[in-house]
Amino acid sequence: MAPKDNTRPPSPAGKGEDGLTQKQRLFVAAYTREANATRAAIAAGYSAKTAQQAGSRLLSDVVVRGAINNIQAAVFEKAAAEAGITLDRTLREIARIAYFDPRRMFDRQGNPLDITQLDDETAAVVAGLDVLEQYEGTGAERVFVGNIKKWKLADKKGALDMLMKHLGGYKNDNEQAGAAAAAAMAGLTVRFIEAQPK
Repeated sequence: MAPKDNTRPPSPAGKGEDGLTQKQRLFVAAYTREANATRAAIAAGYSAKTAQQAGSRLLSDVVVRGAINNIQAAVFEKAAAEAGITLDRTLREIARIAYFDPRRMFDRQGNPLDITQLDDETAAVVAGLDVLEQYEGTGAERVFVGNIKKWKLADKKGALDMLMKHLGGYKNDNEQAGAAAAAAMAGLTVRFIEAQPK
């Protein structure tokens, strides 16, 4: 009786255990570096004349697309870990914006605080700050009197909308209404006029 042959037959079209041919593997590696299908196809050995069609065809291949997605997910996961990006941290940042109290931008006398005096919770809401110098008089009589500070705050309504969606607070039929309201509230600004001490 002849011994049983345990060797695996070659996979179709020279495919490896990952289900990819060598050319597909080269395409995946090149595409994940620069996200250009035509250049990735050329790097994989396709001619410049057929590279555009080959790249498009390769991207539509389920196994190739799966390999690309796996590599991109691994790269993102590594970058997120190195940068400290977590769902918990992201939700905390959204919550800072959503629950922002504008009174924290002022001292007890109602004067606006300098940006260096803002606590972390309040500073997280500031999306931008424009400072405009104010002068009185003209020519030799022109005198600097202070700054007008224009604070641009992060979108509070948008942050609340994101939290509501995350928590399942919206029903399917009113999701569009919430998105429209968030868009209407975007770009809220607050202006402070700060007089220069004499």
